[in-house]
Amino acid sequence: MINSSAFQGKKAAFFTLGCKLNFSETSTFARLLAEWGVTPVKEGETADLCLINTCSVTDVADHKCRQAIHRMVRKHPGAFVVVTGCYAQLAPEKVSQIEGVDLVLGTNEKAQLLDFLSQKWSGERKQASLHEHHTVATKDIRSFVPSCSRGNRTRFFLKVQDGCDYFCTYCTIPYARGFSRSPSIDSLVSQARLAASEGGKEIVITGVNIGDFGKHTGERFVDLVRQLDQVEGIERYRISSLEPDLISDELIAFCAQSRAFMPHFHIPLQSGADEVLRLMHRRYDTALFKRKVELIKTLIPDAFIGVDVIVGMRGETPEHFQQSYDFLQSLDISQLHVFPYSERPGTTALRIPLVVEEKEKKRRSAALLKLSEEKTRSFYERWIGREAEVLFEKASRGKAMHGFTRNYIRVELPAEAARPELDNQLVVVKMAGFNHDATALMATIKEELYG
Repeated sequence: MINSSAFQGKKAAFFTLGCKLNFSETSTFARLLAEWGVTPVKEGETADLCLINTCSVTDVADHKCRQAIHRMVRKHPGAFVVVTGCYAQLAPEKVSQIEGVDLVLGTNEKAQLLDFLSQKWSGERKQASLHEHHTVATKDIRSFVPSCSRGNRTRFFLKVQDGCDYFCTYCTIPYARGFSRSPSIDSLVSQARLAASEGGKEIVITGVNIGDFGKHTGERFVDLVRQLDQVEGIERYRISSLEPDLISDELIAFCAQSRAFMPHFHIPLQSGADEVLRLMHRRYDTALFKRKVELIKTLIPDAFIGVDVIVGMRGETPEHFQQSYDFLQSLDISQLHVFPYSERPGTTALRIPLVVEEKEKKRRSAALLKLSEEKTRSFYERWIGREAEVLFEKASRGKAMHGFTRNYIRVELPAEAARPELDNQLVVVKMAGFNHDATALMATIKEELYG
């Protein structure tokens, strides 16, 4: 049983690395702790608890995790340091041996965070033994930690699914997160209603492999989308990422006429060369991907489409990369998220003999990033001079405000026009040219359109 008095007056510091799902989960941890009396640490204070939620998608991510842990330990001497997340699940021994780390919780065990803290702070649990960690094998990861929080952000992030059954040859996520699992539609709709009651207007749907929602419960993702669309008060939904083979034509057609699902899709391609897709053990080919993009653009012409691509995968020859580049160039997409291939221990990609040199990976990355800039700029330029509805986000005093249109165009309101009452408000603006660093379109508000 949790000893509530043990939490009173405690202060916590949080640090998150990685994906939107991690940020959502950290925000949920902070919210749960706040309900038990734990407050976020203020600048200059020393925390009683440090929680680091880690990522392990690349070796660079692993390095950043270790740096973050060392930094938190130095900044908060004497704090009880807990490390969780993907890196904690995949390398618990290594993480637990970092000086200052008291407890490592794997994917299955992070749901028990409050129990561990209660034991620690109530004196039931002595100082954690050296190198203590709690993780289980991938096959035994069963827990689903609900999450619908916004932290210090405007949007809420609703976790609808966790884990992955795909086991792509380059990826460690199934080992870190376990097999695919999801809660019921009813429970998620309840969380969305609660977000609306707290003033939320936009929800980002997050998960590891969202399209697999309901795979083991008999429910379907498209039915979840239909139910969420009916939640009063939520004006916007965005789907963080969907595998191309799991984007049904039925889902695209529904989003095209939906009240609240935005014309915004994020679809991982990973390679535009079919032979590389086979090496990756992806479950689609370029023909299917192209058909999905074309259907989206036919039904929703103004849709923003972001695409994930990995460059320098083992086995990716110069010819393969050129095929991938040409394929991406031919698509009516809006942005590329480019990731250099990273060797991950235990993955089957390590058996592929052809290794791409780091210098060549950087060259290929640079080429695709340039293509992405061209496509994003072209997409934005179509909207110069047009009006659109923007959801504005809170800005620091004296700073410009930013927000996004329905189709994910970033908009900037100059500091002199920004005002606190615009935060989390849907406002119609007229978009002009690019801002100083070409990351947004400048906006003006018609006073008659804003009461």
